[in-house]
This record gives sequence, C-alpha cells and structure tokens, in this order.
Amino acid sequence: MANFTNKDIMKLREQTGVGMMDCKKALIATDGDFEEAIKYLREKGMASAAKKASRVAAEGLVNCLVADDKKTAVVLEVNCETDFVARSEQFVALVDKLSKHILTSDAKTVEELLAEQFEDGKTGNDLVAEAVASIGEKISVRRFTKFALDVDGLIASYIHMGGKIGVLVEIKSAGDKAALQELAKNLAMQVAAAKPEFLNKEDVDPAKLENEKEILTAQSRNEGKPEAVIEKMVLGRINKYYKEVCLIEQEYVRDNSMTIKQVVAECEKAVGCPVTVSAFVRYEMGEGIEKRVDNFVDEIAEQLKAIQ
Repeated sequence: MANFTNKDIMKLREQTGVGMMDCKKALIATDGDFEEAIKYLREKGMASAAKKASRVAAEGLVNCLVADDKKTAVVLEVNCETDFVARSEQFVALVDKLSKHILTSDAKTVEELLAEQFEDGKTGNDLVAEAVASIGEKISVRRFTKFALDVDGLIASYIHMGGKIGVLVEIKSAGDKAALQELAKNLAMQVAAAKPEFLNKEDVDPAKLENEKEILTAQSRNEGKPEAVIEKMVLGRINKYYKEVCLIEQEYVRDNSMTIKQVVAECEKAVGCPVTVSAFVRYEMGEGIEKRVDNFVDEIAEQLKAIQ
C-alpha cells in the first residue's frame, strides 16, 4: 500500500482541482509521490475532465466576434465555475479560439462544433478537455448564434460588463456604411439595456399573446371595470406590452421621446434608402442556469467517506 494520508489526497485535490477518488488513484499509481501524482493527473487530462461533469458551471463569458467585412458574426457563451477563472488568460484565450473557429465553420450546434477539427488538428472537445485539466474547473460550451448576411448591410456587436452580456444586431440596407454602423451599434446597446424578446409585433408568439390577453382581461375585471370598456383597456395594455417586448416598438433608451421605429426612419432619411433591422440576439451569461450552493466542508466529508 502506497504511503499517503487523507490529508495528502485533499492537498492534491486543492492543487489540481481533480476529484478526490482520482487523486487517491494517482497517489496509489505513483507510490505516494506527490509531484509524480500531479504529473499523472495532468497526463490523464481527459479522465479528470469527465469527473467534473456533475459540477455546476454558471459563471463564464459571453463573447462576440464580427468578421472584418461585417457580414458574418457570432455570439458565444462558455461557462465555468468561478468568476476568477472566467477572467483568466487561459479561459479567455479558449473562448476567443472557439469564436474564431465558429466564424468560418459550418457547425450548427455545439455538438457539431466540438466534434470539428481545429487548425492545430485537435477537436473542440480536446481543447476544452485540456483547459479543464489545466484550470481545474468544469468548462461548458453552452450555446452560440451565428449571423451570415448575403445582401447589402452589416452586423454590429456590443459587449457589456466585460462579457456578462453580448448582443448582435443585423441591418439590411444599401446605405452609407458609417451611418448604418452607428445605428446598429446604438441598437445593440438598446437590446442589451432594454432586453426585448422579439423584433416586431408579428414575431410575438400567438400563444404567449393570447395568454397575456387573458391575464390583462382578468386584471381589468378584478379592478371592477365594466365589460363594455374591458376590451378597449386590454387593447391599450397589449400595445403597452408590445412596447416592452418588441425592439421596433420600444422607446429609445438614449432619447425616450422617440421609438426605435422612429430612429430607424430617421436613419432612412439620412442615407436616402430603406433600412431594415432584420435580426438581433442577446445572450446574458448564466441566464437560466440554476446555481448550486455547496457546503464545502460537507462535500469533503462525503468524498472522504467514499474513498475509505
């Protein structure tokens, strides 16, 4: 039996981020030699990465990348476990490398992306596993959206709070590129701040709209309003709902005397041709991920029991 204690296992876990069962196996395989055990775990990068799959990765970065011709762009979210790692050079470099690859890739899903070979011959899965083994945290490529414009126009991006929110806005127009770029950038900031769910009224999910009408009708009745005026009240409140959730109907955050529709119309006058906001996407880092709060002492106790 190799000569090491539970304290050695815990120390190895703290230094490598690898699960305690794997740390025990490493110490057994290296006859208790601590430095050799670290080397052993690094060499087993894929195995240690797999052991982190049960952890919750709710921190990370949202990154936007726009091609030089402004015709192709990507927004990508990659998660890790702590904000400290999210700001590390190695994690940022991984996110950047994945973003650049997506820009020229035909991958439609995260699974397809991770299965593809990168320029160094490694797959996306290899790159993530290497980062996990080195950093010691679970890393998850969560989602990405790619815009590719094949007509006149451009795509602009906006990153807020150093990667907490990322936005892409696509505009179709043959107008002056500088004016369009300014409009698209301002709209991207609008999307980041005002969180629209849809582009136009026509994009609102009919089922969601019907549900909203039912809620508003019930509210009006509960307020004791007569049936004769409820329909008009609901219509007014639905229009207010549109102004909250539809980008084109929203008040402009930089000048609330105008709507986005009016801002676009002014740009059309300035460039002398039609301007269409054709798409947008907004990612907020960690949205929808339930963050787990662990008691570290209890976790260690449970893992020690498991390896006795």
